[in-house]
Amino acid sequence: MSNENTVQVWDILVRVFHWSLVGTFVIAYITSEGDETLHIYAGYVVMGLIIFRVIWGFIGSRYARFSDFIYSPSAVIQYIKGLKSGQPKHYLGHNPAGGWMIVALLIGLFAISISGLMLDAAEDAKGPLAGVTVDLSVVKQAYADDDEGRSGGQSEEFWEEIHEASTNLTLLLIFLHIAGVAVSGRLHNENLVKAMITGKKKA
Repeated sequence: MSNENTVQVWDILVRVFHWSLVGTFVIAYITSEGDETLHIYAGYVVMGLIIFRVIWGFIGSRYARFSDFIYSPSAVIQYIKGLKSGQPKHYLGHNPAGGWMIVALLIGLFAISISGLMLDAAEDAKGPLAGVTVDLSVVKQAYADDDEGRSGGQSEEFWEEIHEASTNLTLLLIFLHIAGVAVSGRLHNENLVKAMITGKKKA
């Protein structure tokens, strides 16, 4: 029996969501230039996971709720100062910086998913958003001086650029998230990856 006191923090649904999202995002990313069907279905799963996580953020267990880890900007600043000094305040759930990173990642993944659905609809008139139209007058104006042959693909090109930009931004957020987990885990002497597997953290 371990003499280390632990407490259950992450419920099973949060853990399944986290690792499912990791796996599905990797599949979607590596198939972006290859298996289009697998890429699209992976995107559907990502969207479903995001919807679940938003709902669970309001009705889930204590540490899964947004109300538990969305802190004020001043709290975030104080936590970052603590990281720099090597003595950050310990939080059982997400720390202030990590909490806002979760929100940023959800927004980034949502942008990727929506733009992907719109791109699928613009390219082949497929998917749940087929037939949905968005006013792209600004885009049309930007391409006003282009040749006519290009004007028919304005919508497709627009959503492709949004899809790529949101993917690149989300990749940056993922790298920052991993770096934050490594730094925070080291300073608090916690294995945060293991915690997201077992659900338990040091009390």
